[in-house]
Amino acid sequence: MARGPLSRYLLLLAQENLEFRLPEIEALLSLCGGQFSSEQEIRINSPFWILNIPSEDMARGLMKRTVCAKSIFELWGQGKSAEELHTSLKNYPLEKMVPYLQSDSTYKICIHAFNKTLTQEEKIERIDALGFLPFDGKVNLKKPEHIFWILEDYGMDPNNIPQKPLYSYFGRWIADGQRELIESYSVKRRHFIGNTSMDACLSFIMANHGRVKANDVVFDPFVGTGGLLISSAHFGAYVCGTDIDYNTVHGLGKASRKNQKWRGPDENIRANLRQYGLEKYYLDALVSDASKPIWRKGMLFDKIITDPPYGIREATRRTGSPKEIVKAMERGTENHISTSSNYHLSDIFFDLLNFAAEYLVMGGRLVYWLPVYKPEYTEEIIPQQPCLKLISNCEQMLSSHTSRRLITMEKVKEFEDKDLYSHLLDYQYLLYKGHNSFREKYFSGVTKRIAKEEKDNQNGYL
Repeated sequence: MARGPLSRYLLLLAQENLEFRLPEIEALLSLCGGQFSSEQEIRINSPFWILNIPSEDMARGLMKRTVCAKSIFELWGQGKSAEELHTSLKNYPLEKMVPYLQSDSTYKICIHAFNKTLTQEEKIERIDALGFLPFDGKVNLKKPEHIFWILEDYGMDPNNIPQKPLYSYFGRWIADGQRELIESYSVKRRHFIGNTSMDACLSFIMANHGRVKANDVVFDPFVGTGGLLISSAHFGAYVCGTDIDYNTVHGLGKASRKNQKWRGPDENIRANLRQYGLEKYYLDALVSDASKPIWRKGMLFDKIITDPPYGIREATRRTGSPKEIVKAMERGTENHISTSSNYHLSDIFFDLLNFAAEYLVMGGRLVYWLPVYKPEYTEEIIPQQPCLKLISNCEQMLSSHTSRRLITMEKVKEFEDKDLYSHLLDYQYLLYKGHNSFREKYFSGVTKRIAKEEKDNQNGYL
């Protein structure tokens, strides 16, 4: 489809979760019908990115979803000095300015300086310097029709702040992102939480990396307390999940909150969605073993978004051997606590990828966390599957020696039976098996750190 000329927009990003920002913006632009081209002016760690976007509607669509970006502006001018900025503004097409500078309109000009605090006098000086712009409207500081921003970038080093900005920008405010979702969906105020309930910001980032949209069916095979279902439901997707833990699925047993012994009657996954007005999007959660799919054959899910257990806060379990299961059944058919055995991390991820390859629709996405031991990490240990293409791989630090990586994959090939065991033919299979010792490596690092701290404390007393 032919598109009109691209307009330049300035994106102001939050300075957190830096590795997750680019994949989120790329995913959301494609979800809005655009694409992320090599022409974009991106300084990856900077809070200011210049994007070429076909329309203001697409820019607004992007901001209705992103939790990594704060605001977006139609860029009118930029420069490495005040003079360059003013020259750039004078060269901006007047016909693009005029609709927002009419005599019957109201406006105000705001200033944001990154990594520096400006005095009121400095702010007024910068606004007065724009007197050459043809503003015919009236200033209204409370409810203006149009808001314009001067944005200044003083670099990333708080210990070496330059006297003058490295970059200056001027633009018309278009929209803010969805940063308020981080607070309004905070797990601190959620009815039902567990030891591994996902942070709200990361939950929304996962949904965005997965390009979750209205009327999708989103599945979490390690659903836990349902935190990842909430972010997908917020964007209008129908959500469901499974978990091997009967008590968690049914909201029974000991509570995770301090000073609370047992879970209450309103602590379950459905109550969580009801809390945010999202119950209509909740399909169900089933007690099931992720290593033994219960679903009919066919492509059932638009997205699979999950956080598998690593064996740190939650055990990695699957239902046990045939002998153990027979013994459990002999004790009584009403016993819902099935016998379980250890579920190796390498098997968890291969089962997950094979499940996604078989049950995702074409073009559907799998988003999951992969724990890694940093000294041994290489890209070769990222699990692969012939039907799935790696889209992004972002790191979140856990400790000095461990991290987890947010992996996003897209289904690009129809599943065939021969794809099920493709990893057994892969020379990298032994590399993947290294995931099985993640728990031991994690705690060995913790033990070493504690020993070092104790030694340092002893030396401090000598």
